[in-house]
Amino acid sequence: MAHLPPAPDADPGLAALFAEVEARMGFLPNSLRIMAHKPRLLAGFLALAREVLGPACSLPPDLQQMIAHVASSAAGCRYCQAHTAHSAARQGADPDRIAALWAHETSPLFTPAERAALALAQAAAEVPNRAGAEHFAAARAHFTDAQVVEILGIVGLFGFLNRWNDSLATDLEDSPLAFAEAHLAPAGWTAGKHR
Repeated sequence: MAHLPPAPDADPGLAALFAEVEARMGFLPNSLRIMAHKPRLLAGFLALAREVLGPACSLPPDLQQMIAHVASSAAGCRYCQAHTAHSAARQGADPDRIAALWAHETSPLFTPAERAALALAQAAAEVPNRAGAEHFAAARAHFTDAQVVEILGIVGLFGFLNRWNDSLATDLEDSPLAFAEAHLAPAGWTAGKHR
């Protein structure tokens, strides 16, 4: 059970923001419902998320979510692992590729460009951070500098979400929970405190 409940009566001004999130994700995340206790924080967070993951980005949406998943796995946030796996599938990623993300370095399911992006995300999300010149050189062999900024923007955004949800023990919603149980659990994922 989460350490804080969702805001009981969300600010009416948030209705449009919540509708946008629900349309994109297929459900309204409990993490945002808790954040609604501070409507300006929520609005600011969603504005940042739109810039990091929105239509102005050049990385494919499925790769964005796979980057977020690897970063969340490196950080250990099971809530965000379930969300990003679910979102990657909604964005067209094959469930077999999602299940193999932690083996991205050796799996034949990933291209060299994807491997470079995922390796940078993993290294940048670990504590201590081990992103080094070799990660940036590998990423820059396949991506523009602006796209490398997008990769790190995803890692940074999910760094916030990983700390937020892991600290709060945010309850997983039915849809991402079911997806994670079907596709991530065989590799050892559990909902843990997020159930």
